[in-house]
Amino acid sequence: MILLRQILLGIIGLSAGGIIAAGVYAFLAIIGVFVRLMGKTGTRKHILLYETIIILGGILGNVMDIYEIPFPMGNTLGALFLCICGLCVGIFVGCLAMSLAETLKALPTISRRIHLAVGLQYLIFSIAAGKLAGALIYFWKDMAAP
Repeated sequence: MILLRQILLGIIGLSAGGIIAAGVYAFLAIIGVFVRLMGKTGTRKHILLYETIIILGGILGNVMDIYEIPFPMGNTLGALFLCICGLCVGIFVGCLAMSLAETLKALPTISRRIHLAVGLQYLIFSIAAGKLAGALIYFWKDMAAP
């Protein structure tokens, strides 16, 4: 019975994680972060390489987070690696913010196309409130503790 429960929880956890990861990558693709980066760098011909690196980055990032794999690099090399990673993350977050800002300009057009005459602000607020409630329940139940 306990083994069946563990297997069921494992399946549910992996499924939920896969859905969340797919949603995040779909969000990034929809708002055009990857297309913008390819256009600005002039590397559109390497789209297969972009796709492979994005998928590998997601997989390796999750594996490193779950199993807490250390990087024994020493002080100097570790600091250099940390600076490079920080710079890359900062550039990515900046691109994400600009893409999201452009998407927010399109919200009135989207609301007209889906015939949402009234209540777009309530829709956005309800999504944000649901996210807040989920985060509060997560931390209130002490699920984040190891």
